[in-house]
Amino acid sequence: MKYNFDEVIDRKHDKFSYSLKWSDDPMLVERFDLKEINDETIAIFTADMDFRCAPPILDALRKVINHGIFGYSLFPDEYFSAVIGWFKRRYSWVIKQEEIVYVDGTVEALKQIIIAFTNPGNGVIIQPPVYAPFKYTVVGTKRKVVNNKLIEGENGFYTMDFIDLEEKCKDPNNKLLLLCSPHNPVGRIWTDEELIELARVCRENNVIIVADEIHGDLIRKGKTFHPLATLADNSNIITATAVNKTFNLAGLHCTNLVIKNPELRKKFVESCGTIMPSPFTIAAVIAAYNEGEEWLQAVLEYLDANINWVLNFLKERMPKVKCRRPDGTYIMWMDFRAYGLSSEEIHDKIYKRANVILERGYFFDPDLGVGFERMCIPSPRSVLKEAFERMAKEFEGL
Repeated sequence: MKYNFDEVIDRKHDKFSYSLKWSDDPMLVERFDLKEINDETIAIFTADMDFRCAPPILDALRKVINHGIFGYSLFPDEYFSAVIGWFKRRYSWVIKQEEIVYVDGTVEALKQIIIAFTNPGNGVIIQPPVYAPFKYTVVGTKRKVVNNKLIEGENGFYTMDFIDLEEKCKDPNNKLLLLCSPHNPVGRIWTDEELIELARVCRENNVIIVADEIHGDLIRKGKTFHPLATLADNSNIITATAVNKTFNLAGLHCTNLVIKNPELRKKFVESCGTIMPSPFTIAAVIAAYNEGEEWLQAVLEYLDANINWVLNFLKERMPKVKCRRPDGTYIMWMDFRAYGLSSEEIHDKIYKRANVILERGYFFDPDLGVGFERMCIPSPRSVLKEAFERMAKEFEGL
C-alpha cells in the first residue's frame, strides 16, 4: 500500500500534535461526563482523521516553512484555479473566481452568514438530528432555532419532512435554512429530487439556503453526490466547501463559500469584511486540489473497508446495535436502543467502563438522538478493533 493508513501516529503525547481529539483537557472530561481521560482512552468522536496528510500537501507546507516569513497573505490566482478546477473536474460545477469567498472555518462561516442575512429573533431552520454547532451557532447569535426534524424510517433511513418544511418556510420570520449535505450524522446523500424540492420550497418562500457540503468529497463506493448549486436556481443558495474533511486539514481553518448571486455576495462581504488566510492555508489548498486526488482515492478505499469491518463486527458481536451504511461522510450513526438501557447506562458502559469516547446522540437532537451514538471511523483499523472489542465486552449477555 502506497499510503500506510494502518500506522498509529501518536497524537496524544507528541507535544507538537496539539490535538483536541486526543487531549485530556478538563473541558473534554466535563463535556463527556468522565472521571478522567487517560493513556488508555480511545477517542473516536471527532471528525478529523488519524492519518498523515497527503505528501504533496506536506511538501507544499515545508516550502512555506523554508521561506521563513509568515506575514499577511493574499490569494494568488493559482489558489482560485485550484478550487475551480477541483469542482469542475469532479462535479461539472462551473464556478467563477469572483464567486468564491474565503472564511476561516465552516462554523465561523455559518455564524457570519447568520449575522449578515438575519436579525436577532429571526428563525433559522435546521434538520435534526444534525451537527450540533448548527444549533449552537443559531443560539449564540441570538436567533431562533426552528426544527424541521428528519423522519426516521426503516433500518435507519432518514428522509426530509417536506410538509413541515413548507410550513416552517412560509413563516416570514424564518429567513435561513442550514442544509447538511451529505448529512452529519445520519450519512444520507440527498437525492436530486429531494434537493430540488427543498430548493423550490425555500426559493418560493424567500428563504436562503446555506448548503454545508464539506463532506461532499467523502462518498462511499458506488454512490454519487451532486452539489445543490448544480441542480437548482442559485439565487438563494450559499454553498460551503472545504478541504478540511477531505484532506484532514481542519486545523488550517479553510472554508470557501460559493455565492453566485452578486447581491447576496455583496451583502455578505460588506457584513463579514475581508478575512485574510495564512500562507499555510494557501499552500495546502493549492496542493490538495491540484495533487491530492490519488491520496484521496486511497483514503476512500480504506474508509470503505473500515465501514465494512465495523458493520460486520456489529452483526457478529453486537447484533442489537443497528447502523445503516452511510452514503457519505466517515461517520456512523449507531442505534443502541434495542438494549433497553437508559442513555446513562449506555454512557457508563462505553465511556467509563470501555474507556472509549464516542459522541452521544443528544448532542445532535435531545429527542431523536436518545439511544444513539455517533462515531467517526478515519482511524487505523487496529484502533477501531480495540475500541469495539472493549465495547462488545461491556454489552455481552444483554
